[in-house]
Amino acid sequence: MSPIQQRLSSIDMLRGLVMVIMALDHVRDMVTVPLPGLVDFSQAPAPLFFTRFITHLCAPTFIFLAGVSAFLYGASGRSRAEVARFVFTRGIWLVFIELTVVNLGWNFNVGPQMTTMLQVIWAIGWSMVALAALIWLPRTLLAVISVAMIAGHNLLDGVQPAVAEASLAWMFLHIQAPILSGDHMTAIIGYPLIPWIGVMALGWCVGPVFAGADPARPRRLILVGAAVVAAFILLRLSGVYGDPDGWQRHPEFMRTVIDFLNTSKYPPSLLYLLMTLGPALILLGVFENWRGRVADALVLIGRVPFFFYVLHLYLIHAIALVLGAWQGFSIEQIAVIFFYLPQGYGVSLAGVYLLWAAVVLLLYPACRWFAGVKSRRRDWWLSYL
Repeated sequence: MSPIQQRLSSIDMLRGLVMVIMALDHVRDMVTVPLPGLVDFSQAPAPLFFTRFITHLCAPTFIFLAGVSAFLYGASGRSRAEVARFVFTRGIWLVFIELTVVNLGWNFNVGPQMTTMLQVIWAIGWSMVALAALIWLPRTLLAVISVAMIAGHNLLDGVQPAVAEASLAWMFLHIQAPILSGDHMTAIIGYPLIPWIGVMALGWCVGPVFAGADPARPRRLILVGAAVVAAFILLRLSGVYGDPDGWQRHPEFMRTVIDFLNTSKYPPSLLYLLMTLGPALILLGVFENWRGRVADALVLIGRVPFFFYVLHLYLIHAIALVLGAWQGFSIEQIAVIFFYLPQGYGVSLAGVYLLWAAVVLLLYPACRWFAGVKSRRRDWWLSYL
């Protein structure tokens, strides 16, 4: 295997890992007890907190790798105009899919009471639309802008108007908030766009690191990732800046650790991104030389992430319907978004892990089939799936 193939495998391997971990988060959303949408995770039991905590790796890593992949798409001989056209059209496509196919997967209710979820695919789509314009900037300037968005957006934390008074544009950019129509919640902005655009643009800026054979790359990635994690620890300890929610010492050591790690995701704070992108860089370095059946399975899933994402939502929600029927609930009660699920529904955390394993095992053959289709065919539309 050539060094370039190894490099591409490490990226796909990490992408596959975050897709598998993401499935755990969504199984937990749809089948666990207590209702996770109503849990303050800083007050959750340690097993539930850390189940949620490990899934924080997913969104920052996936969006960062999307930027890296956009650069590598152009590094294979395409012009910047071709790259901009591709990421723009793919971004618009992802926004459309979020509003339709993905939302139906989250909420099998398509009636007037349906609540539209604007989540990670929404953020990726609009970040790609923004990237289509940003890649025309000099790389150094774009890197400065990216870092400024990631490191500086917490300066806006003091600008927090009440949801009822906030403009729609400000909610899209910086506030996780519901969009109301009378008493009905028509949509939820789950992923405000700042600084996700900066994360994707940063991935584009560091893309050249992955664009050739470099035996020293794994070690450098591990060292840089460790430095990012150290920056998180030092900045969090100082309490000076980087997250709207501070931490404090508790009589119980584990409660102190949980409070320390409980950073803000909506929108992602500087500390949240340091806490997640640092380990992602370390894993990229480790995965470059990792081989074996598990590595190959992760690479395969990582080459069809969109396919995995759409299928896993429908499969998990279908499992939830079966579970709900077995526990005596109606389809209407379980078809809704997870934070509307009825009291008394669901399984323990151990059950969540068992169902998660089942979901991944069930999806793997489908992913292997679709990866084979993509490897054999060169239809233009396959690049959008």
